[in-house]
Amino acid sequence: MERILIIGAAGQIGSELTLELRKIYGNSNVFATDIKDAQADIKETGPFQLLDVMDDKHLIHFVIRHKITQIYHLAAVLSGNAEKLPVQAWHINMNSLMNILEVAKLVEEVKKIFWPSSIAVFGPSTPKQMTPQVTFMEPTTVYGISKLAGERWCEYYFKRYGTDIRSLRYPGLISYKTEPGGGTTDWAVEIFFEAVKKGKYTCFLNENTVQPLMFMDDAIKATISLMEAERSKLDIHSAYNICGPCLSPGMVTDSIRNYIPDFAVEYKPDFRQQIADSWPQSVDDSLLRKNIGWQPGFDLKKITEIMLLKIREKNNFSK
Repeated sequence: MERILIIGAAGQIGSELTLELRKIYGNSNVFATDIKDAQADIKETGPFQLLDVMDDKHLIHFVIRHKITQIYHLAAVLSGNAEKLPVQAWHINMNSLMNILEVAKLVEEVKKIFWPSSIAVFGPSTPKQMTPQVTFMEPTTVYGISKLAGERWCEYYFKRYGTDIRSLRYPGLISYKTEPGGGTTDWAVEIFFEAVKKGKYTCFLNENTVQPLMFMDDAIKATISLMEAERSKLDIHSAYNICGPCLSPGMVTDSIRNYIPDFAVEYKPDFRQQIADSWPQSVDDSLLRKNIGWQPGFDLKKITEIMLLKIREKNNFSK
């Protein structure tokens, strides 16, 4: 029986991944943790505990006591927030990963780890279109630097100790369930909420800035599929490219206006514009498709319909 630890269960990915894993493995076998309180559905459907991944002694005690076999380490300081406190962000992002890798090395029961990487590992020298799996990277943000360093540590632990750690280079993730957490692709969530709530939005990127994005349901599906795949089928032990629709604020605005014709958007780029300009506009994820049969299921039209409907329901707005 798998016993799964999720670190960062109150975050954008963790809050949805926790519930999906509980459906598969049973509520009592998925241990949700975070340094902050979680939503009611996380606490009501299974075990939840406050846990600081930076505290290596409590972390290893938790893993041993609960006989954990898989760890999903989702806690991180995201790109926009990391630029405000670069040294602190580096410390949190890197030391937390090292604590997880050391736990997996020391505790024999831990068989698999998931740790998310990001398109932030790429930089200005990276090809912008259909960015290859292996290419020039040279990230220019502390978040991207920490993710690239993390990828190298993951592969090192795999080769040196046989640690089975799996990762995806997530694009921007779109979800109606959890508010954004300080990333450079947050506009792709904020724009839907503001369209419903206010009928207008001030975007921190230019209208035509194209970024790889993905609906959260696809991200959860790909993550679980990667973790359930036979190890022998996996060619990458750092992080796989993955991509959904590649969209700009202007494209999303036009899609929203099919449902809210008077939706107004003003563009006032801030420091995140420079970050976005250093990232790819599309990503080649053919290797992930080959290795685990990955296929995205949500395009812009379907994402827009679901986001507007669910945000209205969540906030008790009329159609």
